[in-house]
Amino acid sequence: QVQLVESGGGLVQAGGSLRLSCAASGRTFSSYTKGWFRQAPGKEREFVAGITWSGSTRYADSVKGRFTVSRDNAKNTVYLQMNSLKPEDTAVYYCAAKNVGIMTMTPPTYDCWGQGTQVTVSS
Repeated sequence: QVQLVESGGGLVQAGGSLRLSCAASGRTFSSYTKGWFRQAPGKEREFVAGITWSGSTRYADSVKGRFTVSRDNAKNTVYLQMNSLKPEDTAVYYCAAKNVGIMTMTPPTYDCWGQGTQVTVSS
């Protein structure tokens, strides 16, 4: 079982940037599909971005052109670079991984989850 630990959250002004990191244990992490999700208070958890073992990426429409997902297989780490942040990006951000099947945008299809990291964007 892969264990995930996120870091890099914080408070930033609108228009600013943050980079989230998700460090994983387990030698097979590179073969997993990795996803970033977020959950704002009172809202459902939603897909933000994902990257497959081959490097294919997918983004939610709300973050396209502003967020970039990447991975470093040697470090067992996946990143989410967030630029041009908006107050509506405020949420707890979660890293997730799935080892079977194609990339999906549905939280229940992911096998492993991190504890989450808070991102707050002030206006």
